[in-house]
Amino acid sequence: MLITIILWIISTFLIATLAGILGKRYGAVYPIALVSALVVMANIFANKIVIFGPFTVPAGVITFSMIFFITDILSERWGKAAARKAVWAGFFSNLVLVLSTHIVTTWQPAAYASEFSVIFSQVVALTPRIALAGFIAYLISQHHDIWAFHFWKKKTRGKHLWLRNNASTITSQMIDSVIFITIAFYGVFPIAPLIIGQWAVKTIIALIDTPFIYLTLWLMDNV
Repeated sequence: MLITIILWIISTFLIATLAGILGKRYGAVYPIALVSALVVMANIFANKIVIFGPFTVPAGVITFSMIFFITDILSERWGKAAARKAVWAGFFSNLVLVLSTHIVTTWQPAAYASEFSVIFSQVVALTPRIALAGFIAYLISQHHDIWAFHFWKKKTRGKHLWLRNNASTITSQMIDSVIFITIAFYGVFPIAPLIIGQWAVKTIIALIDTPFIYLTLWLMDNV
């Protein structure tokens, strides 16, 4: 299973790289759209707690981590304004998800499909706490990531991409993990192992994304 997850991580990085290349040719709408899709997926997957090596984490940890990778690419190539557009696009996509899911799961099902409707509702229904946690943690951590990325870019005079990529992402992921886990799961699950596990996994993914961000930017300039 671990190999499958690693392949999933790599393939998602490659899809994000492709979005960056398409964005360079046709506009930033491609990576921005991918951010919206990843936000929606992450908030659905967060309802399931899973094992990742020695850690227990919400299943949305991988797809959510990819958002930081894409907003860093947007920050580097299109600037702070484009990255913020992606953040707000993801926010409104999540808002539509929450409202739509509530309506669909409370909609009266056909009599012959009532059993399947109950199962469907149990699978996709976002708890209000998870939805609230997602909204707050996402906006705070993503805006911090953009600010920190450009802070370090200014400090290093545009050099050392690896430093601003990791420094901004890892600190922002810590902020996100503390806020999201505390709001979503306090009193339901032990939150300390979840915070540590989620931040550890996100940090690993942040370190893995360093060669991918160099690859993406190189391909954007040369393909």
